[in-house]
Amino acid sequence: MKELTYEQDRRRAQSALLGTETASKVSGHVMRSASPQLASHTAHVDSPSRGAFHSGYGETWAKTILIGEHSAVYGYPAVAFPLHSMKMKAWATPNLNGRHELRALGFSGPLEESGQRFAGIRRAVTVAEEFVSPRRWSAFTFVTEADFPAERGLGSSAAAAGAVIRAVLDAYGMSATSQELFELTNRAEMVTHGHPSGLDSATTCSRNAVMLSAGRISQLSIQSSGVLIIADSGICGSTREAVDSVRSQYEQDKPRVGAILAELGTLGSQSVNDLQRGAIGDLGVHMNAAHILLAQLKVSDPTLNRLVSAARESGALGAKMTGGGLGGCIVALAADQRQADTVMRKLKQTGARGVWSHRLGAVA
Repeated sequence: MKELTYEQDRRRAQSALLGTETASKVSGHVMRSASPQLASHTAHVDSPSRGAFHSGYGETWAKTILIGEHSAVYGYPAVAFPLHSMKMKAWATPNLNGRHELRALGFSGPLEESGQRFAGIRRAVTVAEEFVSPRRWSAFTFVTEADFPAERGLGSSAAAAGAVIRAVLDAYGMSATSQELFELTNRAEMVTHGHPSGLDSATTCSRNAVMLSAGRISQLSIQSSGVLIIADSGICGSTREAVDSVRSQYEQDKPRVGAILAELGTLGSQSVNDLQRGAIGDLGVHMNAAHILLAQLKVSDPTLNRLVSAARESGALGAKMTGGGLGGCIVALAADQRQADTVMRKLKQTGARGVWSHRLGAVA
C-alpha cells in the first residue's frame, strides 16, 4: 500500500466528508461518508483557544498475540507484536451539525446512536475531550478506515480507540505523551473489555514487541529474524466470552485448568527466551504446544484447527490460534519470506479469508 503523507490524509478525509466513498482493504468493511449536503456544514474554527480549527488525523495498527493469551489473565507472561502494515486510521473533521457523527464499518449517523458495537469509539471521544478540556467544544464527523477486520483478535477496538483519540487531540492542536495516550486508550477499552490488561492498548501503537507479565507492560528486545503469518478464519470471535469461559472452567476444576494455565505460562517464558536468543525453531515448537493447550481450554474451534494444521503441513515452524479465540485468527511462524509465501498460499487454499505477513524484529 502506498503510504500517504499527513496532508494527503487530511485532504482525503475532507473529500470523504463531501460524499466520496471510503473503503478499507477488508471485504465487507466499506464506510460510506455523509451525503453531499454535508459540504455546507463543514467548519474551520480559526482559533485553537475557541475550539478545533482543522481536521485531525490519528493512526495506529493491528496486533497479534504470539504467546500467552488467557494465561496472561492469571499473571503469566504474554508477548504481542505490532503489525505495522495493517493500519487503523481515523479523521475528525469539525462540523456545524451540533453533534458528533460517525462513518465506520457500514454505520453512518449520529455517534450517540451508533450502538454497542461502537461503544469503545464513543468512550474514546469522551476521554479525549476530557483530556483536551477545550474552551469551546466542537462537533466532529469521525471517519475510520482499517486494513484489517474487526472482531478477529487483532486489537481492532484498541486500535480504533487509539486512532480516534489521536485524531481529536490533533484537531485541537494538543499533544500528549506516550504514557498519556496509553492511559486514555485503556480507559476507552474498559467499555469493550471490562478490565483490559493494557496489552492491546500498548501494542497497537508500539514500535516494538510488547511483553505483559504480572500486570507490567514492557518493550521486548528481539533478536529473531523469522516471519509471522496471520490468517483470518472469517469467523468473529469474542474475547470477553472466551475469557469468561476459561474463568468458569477454572472455578469448576481448578486443578486441571490451573495446570493448563501454568503450562501455558511456562511456554510464555520459554518463548520470550527464544525470541531473545533468536531460536525460532524452539519458538515454533512452543507455539505448537500452546495451541494444544488452548484447544484443551475449548477456545479454539474446527476452522482454526484446520488452518493451524495447514500451516504446519506447508512448512511453518509453528502455528497456533491467536487472541481470545472462538473464531478469529491464527498466527504461524516461518524461517524466511520464501517459506512464508508457501505457507500463505496454502492457508488461502484452505479457506483463510485474509492472510498477512510480518517480519520479526521489524520496527515501524
